[in-house]
Amino acid sequence: MSTATSLDLADPDLFLDGATPYRIFAELRRTDPVHWTPEHDGGSGFWSVTKHADIVTVDRDAETFTSTKFVNLEEVDERQAGIRRSLLETDGPRHHALRRVLQRQFTPRAVAGYEAFLRGLTARTLDRALAKGTFDFVKEVAADFPINVLARMMDVPEGDTTRLIDWGNRIIANQDPEYADVVIHSEESEKYKDLPFRSPAALEVFEYGRELARQRRGGDGDDLVSKLVNETPLDGEPLSAHDFDNYFLLLVVAGNETTRHAITHTMRALIDHPEQADRLRADLSLMPTAVEEFLRWASPVYHFRRTATRDVQLRDRTIREGDKVVLWFASGNRDEDVFENPDVFDVTRTPNDHVTFGKGSPHFCLGNALARLELRVMFEELLPRLADIRLAGDVRRVRSNFVNGIKEMPVTVTLA
Repeated sequence: MSTATSLDLADPDLFLDGATPYRIFAELRRTDPVHWTPEHDGGSGFWSVTKHADIVTVDRDAETFTSTKFVNLEEVDERQAGIRRSLLETDGPRHHALRRVLQRQFTPRAVAGYEAFLRGLTARTLDRALAKGTFDFVKEVAADFPINVLARMMDVPEGDTTRLIDWGNRIIANQDPEYADVVIHSEESEKYKDLPFRSPAALEVFEYGRELARQRRGGDGDDLVSKLVNETPLDGEPLSAHDFDNYFLLLVVAGNETTRHAITHTMRALIDHPEQADRLRADLSLMPTAVEEFLRWASPVYHFRRTATRDVQLRDRTIREGDKVVLWFASGNRDEDVFENPDVFDVTRTPNDHVTFGKGSPHFCLGNALARLELRVMFEELLPRLADIRLAGDVRRVRSNFVNGIKEMPVTVTLA
């Protein structure tokens, strides 16, 4: 039996070394690109879609492959779905209307207005971290930076950012016992099945968000919370209490965790490929092109799930109505049919047709322009300061097959 078919992609332990899943993805792309994957924790099993073209096809077709049955591997009933549904688990006109509430705040033009703030924030973050000589890059740089941007966009006190980071860790890393209050699929998690990611931390996020909403309701603020509580979606249906709770939680988690991990993976790649760092340091005008390679290489979210609404053929496989279909974006970003030498980190790679944000999908990442800006500013500011940067200890990864995360990366720097 081959490596790919004998290993369980539903097992988060497979993802702890960072290399094993990519070996499995490569074999699946070659031998079984639409692969039935059993689950051993009571789940019904799922189709693993690993080719770039198939990922794009499925992600664009929300009528055939819906998000409304949830986008993680966890299976929820209709009651749970109604309580836990967020922008991610909504399709069609309602999804469009919910996106539009905040879409103007995330356009390239809107986020460009944050560049001066970002450069000042980056300078302060780097001043504090680099002065230590040896430090945890995740804690001192990658986690601190995007959460402060989000705090400004939501108009929350800077002093609250530590709590926001903690909540994000506890919620999204719900397969990692070091982070999670309750590990998903454990017996105890049944008590929290109505909460996002089955995480008790969601209750703390809800309470925090509701207090912000109370303060902003009826005001004329332009921050994200004010928009959520004071703007009626285009379809005329106001946000319910559940809608607000879940939208706010999504901002806290998605607006922080993904960019944080993209920054960390990029730094790790530049440490491992110092010649690429040298190319950028010598010519910072390459940075916009490099950012696309950072995003392809990092793939901070391994997968999202869809559910088939009808029987459908994908390649030579018959997917039945109700089957879970998992789009492995990290695999699509290493597809040999799309990327020449896909396992090579090349900051001058062009074209770079990655699927990190969900290429052409109705669910195309709302924060894509902000993430690109954050990555560009961070490394435009960081690289010229460094004569050398090296790992100073073990790199520890988040135990998860959903978020491609690094939770600890000690480094030692020599300043330029």
